[in-house]
Amino acid sequence: MSLGPEHWEALYLEGRMPWDAGGVPAELDTFVDTGPIGRQVLVPGCGSAYEAARLAAAGSQVLAVDFSAAAVARARAVTAGSGAVILEADFFELNGRRYDLIYERAFMCALTPDRRLDWARQCARLLHPGGRLAGLFFTDGEASDGPPFGIAEADLQALLSRWFLRLEDRASTGSLPVFVDRERWQVWARNEAVVD
Repeated sequence: MSLGPEHWEALYLEGRMPWDAGGVPAELDTFVDTGPIGRQVLVPGCGSAYEAARLAAAGSQVLAVDFSAAAVARARAVTAGSGAVILEADFFELNGRRYDLIYERAFMCALTPDRRLDWARQCARLLHPGGRLAGLFFTDGEASDGPPFGIAEADLQALLSRWFLRLEDRASTGSLPVFVDRERWQVWARNEAVVD
């Protein structure tokens, strides 16, 4: 199964965006308020980019990317004046720059399960050692007919533990209906392991 830009473009143009929270989750607000966030931040699959605007307002240099032109247009409108940079790009093709933080929300679960290892490896490549992967993860191992595609908590641990150490893990308190009772706020720190 391939879920390329055309798939997501159609959903944006039709206004079918059950993943769009219309704002910033409380967990991110708490994370920002208790800082530090890091200077260089990446938001992949940014959608409307509410979180990118929040992170930029907190003083970080934020790059938010999406490969849907309609998403990028929405994100640029939402983040106008915030300082966040919005780029139409494929997360898997980013290289060269390293980040202190990658923020995750509804991106990994939009990928087909066969892309998960590539996603984890790319996150590890793009983060400095000690950098963090933080956000909300759709931890439902039975949700296999997505998107969104869920992942069992044990499988998420196995996927990320090669390059990351989990620092925080708690149930989300304000999930959207599509994720309710199946989403966890987690923070992972990049270890020193070499990315192959």
